[in-house]
Amino acid sequence: MQDNLVFKAYRYIKDLLVYKPPTRTAHRFVLGEYKEGEQGDTPSAASPDVLTTSRKELDALIRYGNRLAQVMEEARELLSSRDLQAKANLTEQLKNLEKQQTELEPILLTYDTNKSDLKKRELSFSIEENEKIIKELYYVEINKDIVIRHFIIPGVKPVKAMLVFMDGMIDKELINLAVLQPLMLLDKEKQALQGDSDNLLKQLISLFLPSNQAQEVDNFGKVSAGLNTGDTALFLDGVNQAVLIETKGYEHRSVGKPDIEQSVRGSQVAFSEALRVNTGLIRTMMPSNDLVTEIFEIGERIPTKCAIMYLKSVANPKLIGEIKRRVLNIKTDYISDMGVLEQFIEDHPSIALPQMLSTERPDRTVAALSEGRVALLLNGTPFAHVVPVTFFTFFHSAEDFSLKVPIGSVSRLLRLIGTLLAVILPAVYLSIVYFHPEALPTEMILAIAGARERVPFPSVGELLLMEFAFELIREAGLRIPGLLGSTIGIVGAIILGQAAVSANLVSPVTVVVIALTGLASFTIPDYRLAAAGRLLRFIFIALAYMLGLVGVALGLLMVTAILTNMKSFGVPYMTPIAPKTMAGLDVIIRGPVFRQEMRPDGLNAQDNRRQPHISRQWTIKSEEEKES
Repeated sequence: MQDNLVFKAYRYIKDLLVYKPPTRTAHRFVLGEYKEGEQGDTPSAASPDVLTTSRKELDALIRYGNRLAQVMEEARELLSSRDLQAKANLTEQLKNLEKQQTELEPILLTYDTNKSDLKKRELSFSIEENEKIIKELYYVEINKDIVIRHFIIPGVKPVKAMLVFMDGMIDKELINLAVLQPLMLLDKEKQALQGDSDNLLKQLISLFLPSNQAQEVDNFGKVSAGLNTGDTALFLDGVNQAVLIETKGYEHRSVGKPDIEQSVRGSQVAFSEALRVNTGLIRTMMPSNDLVTEIFEIGERIPTKCAIMYLKSVANPKLIGEIKRRVLNIKTDYISDMGVLEQFIEDHPSIALPQMLSTERPDRTVAALSEGRVALLLNGTPFAHVVPVTFFTFFHSAEDFSLKVPIGSVSRLLRLIGTLLAVILPAVYLSIVYFHPEALPTEMILAIAGARERVPFPSVGELLLMEFAFELIREAGLRIPGLLGSTIGIVGAIILGQAAVSANLVSPVTVVVIALTGLASFTIPDYRLAAAGRLLRFIFIALAYMLGLVGVALGLLMVTAILTNMKSFGVPYMTPIAPKTMAGLDVIIRGPVFRQEMRPDGLNAQDNRRQPHISRQWTIKSEEEKES
């Protein structure tokens, strides 16, 4: 017995340690190219052939024949009956069949069945036909999001009705209380639907549907657009139109605080992912009838709502027309993010510098709208993009106007200097070490040389190593959620710098230069401008390694040429410096708000004046004060 246990233990351990090839291997799936005509689990969307078209025409005729046979059977039973109400209902059914028969004319039937895009088809008088198209359009056999609900609207003439909605995007309580309950519990004598079927929808909308929004539609494209955004479609038998009822109720993030553009004294409200919530936040802060919101759908296969907001009497009409022209002429399947939309409509998509102001703050958007700019918002994106902008716009923060004039001006100057240091400081250090050591005092050069005595790498290797490590720490801090990310970034930078100096991999001077460069980059308010600055920093390092300070000067000259050549929706990027225009008091140095009488000259707004020459009217002495 003892030997048997030992043998079992030995065999068990051997099976764990010794590899054995599997006796059966799973079938290897290789995703090859799709060829038209191949059968899979997904229904084919190819254009119908002649045989398929003929079968669809025959199916439509058979369904109509079945409905006609059912009505004839009811008529046969009513011949011996004296029920006048039933005979009136039968008469209404016959009228509906006559309307449906007009859709079965051979030419019209062939035209409809040959349409490969079901969204282009008109609604039918028959609920059965409409239901069939809805099922084909949304692949109801495999798609479980679509809900189809049949019911009867009672009255002197009962009407067959059908509700269609997308589960998960609607408010079920709203459908029950504002749609089904008013229609299914109609008083047969006092609130019956009167008149012929042509007026049924208008009666329902005006008398029985308490929903705040209800509109009539006549094709499946409009029905599909409504269903995809959370509306409910109501179909009636004998009516070739439907009603889209506002029943949106999908979950979305509530309004929170700004995470990126934080401020001490400014507003503490940020945009969310819901488009209508964002437009409502802007309207709350700008309660004016002059504020216009235009909404478009962009995306061929998956439409996404995009809103354009502007002040009608202030914004330049040519600017508004150009923005709409660019947005409406985008041909793509899907726009997933505002950054994607920006690349489709900006003037210079190959240049890393941002050409739109991206903000998560409604108050900053409202301030831009009041100047005559235009805001773009996209459903599903918690940011608004403001156009047009200039280079100096990205150095303004949300709370500049909440602080005193000297503090705001010094803060802007500090950001501008920080941006310059973040771009060229490592390149200048490398140029001095390699080409221009005489630019520094002798004691400092000797101190730098002594610190680098045991470092095995050249200065450019040190810089690239520390820059790469700093970028890794920055990216890791962004990807780690919550406060832990910033903590790890700070602790990681300290430990990594100290360990690199102790291991003689880099000199302490290089660590100081990289640390100052990183701190300077954090003073840039706009994240995308900071990312472009990091890219430029590596380009300047390469130029400094090859040409020294001459390379740095050449790089600055090239950047200046690019900046002066750029435009943001027709406005020169370096306005008001190049070209020279009326600067005003809100470029770098921030003047008092009561002296900012004119809007930015580069916007060419319809109304350039924002306040009178003397806006502090209380400083003007009255007649009584002058006499005294």
